[in-house]
Amino acid sequence: MIRFFHTADAHFGVENYGKVDQKTGIHSRFTDFVKSFESCVDQAIEEQIDFFLFCGDAYKTAHPTPTQQKEFIRLLFKLQKAKIPVVIIVGNHDHPLSFGKAHALDVFSDIPLSGIHVFSKPDVLQLKTKNGVVQIVGIPWPIKNKIISKEEHFLKEDKDISSVISEKIGMIIHDFASNLDPKLPAVLAGHLTVSNGIFSGSEKCAIFGRDPVLLPSQLAIEPFDYVALGHLHRYQNLNPNSDLPVVYSGSLERIDFGERKEAKGFCRVEIKDKKSCKHEFVEIKTRPMIQIEVELEKDGDQTEQIVEKIKELDIKDAIVKIIYHISDDTKDQVDLLAVQRECSDALCVASIIPMRKHVTKERSLKLNVSMKFSDVLDRYIELKKDDFGVDIKSLKEKAFKLYDMIHGDVVESNQKLELKKEINLKQESN
Repeated sequence: MIRFFHTADAHFGVENYGKVDQKTGIHSRFTDFVKSFESCVDQAIEEQIDFFLFCGDAYKTAHPTPTQQKEFIRLLFKLQKAKIPVVIIVGNHDHPLSFGKAHALDVFSDIPLSGIHVFSKPDVLQLKTKNGVVQIVGIPWPIKNKIISKEEHFLKEDKDISSVISEKIGMIIHDFASNLDPKLPAVLAGHLTVSNGIFSGSEKCAIFGRDPVLLPSQLAIEPFDYVALGHLHRYQNLNPNSDLPVVYSGSLERIDFGERKEAKGFCRVEIKDKKSCKHEFVEIKTRPMIQIEVELEKDGDQTEQIVEKIKELDIKDAIVKIIYHISDDTKDQVDLLAVQRECSDALCVASIIPMRKHVTKERSLKLNVSMKFSDVLDRYIELKKDDFGVDIKSLKEKAFKLYDMIHGDVVESNQKLELKKEINLKQESN
């Protein structure tokens, strides 16, 4: 049985929100990302897994700072010291996307260390582990410059070039798969976009555009037992009704508020034998992001309404974003300092945003008590003419008929009332 952890998208260097620690000089969000990755590494060492698979985007950019590099290398060395092989796929954030320049993970290819393997181009690795050999096909993020440099593609648009790349990647994967030993465990690992993958913070699937997009059917092929992916930040199995999982492990920390409701973690994978692969998502503790939305009522203290909503939630050590909805015709009297004081237990307040609700003001119909019904009707139709989707002449005819009916009923009712009064007077006189 082969056991391994599948993770991706560490994104060291993301420092939105948060603040710099005065004691260490390190940004709090960088510390969050390191802690999340380290919890995954420590769990791997505790369980003594057979290998550690990282599917790309170690850094925010292809030019990480020395501090970011130091922490990432430190964590990989913990695995190396524990004799756990590490397999790394180069992601789009790790690559400078320029011809001839080294990517952010190139250093691991040149350091003479055993047990750290980097896929900077499509390749196959026969990885020896303490529980046997596993075959790994690695597909890094596809770079367009090699395709664009060919004369036959000079005049093609981005979407056409992306289609060419997608087709070529599919062929590469198929060729590698056909040469694998069907008796040995096999894993396809890539930093790719798959057509039915859901982006974080939305329900939108990948669309065919600038980036190469692959179909699940191009990945879920024999003799692979598991397809490990990086790039999309939400954990998801794109092939749930099959014995061959196609899995995005998701990012290890929340990047922005679009991911505030998503669990973050890594995948624990076990390949017992061919056609018997199990995986589970292991959630890790991450920094909470809380978005507070308040519909302000016209009556009542605006600041107090927001404060009361904050008190309902546990915001300790969280990153907080506050949105309050207020109508256009209401003066904004929110005391921002008071709201911030109420959030003193939070790590930070990312923003306090007023959202104006548009109030449609209808023009008033000014009438004179001496006006005729026909004049009143003409003024009303002039005021509301944009709302009518029928013939105006027909509408006026129906309005006059309705008026005549009501007027006739009123006259008849008054006549009956006068007759009743006469009868009552005659009875009293008798």
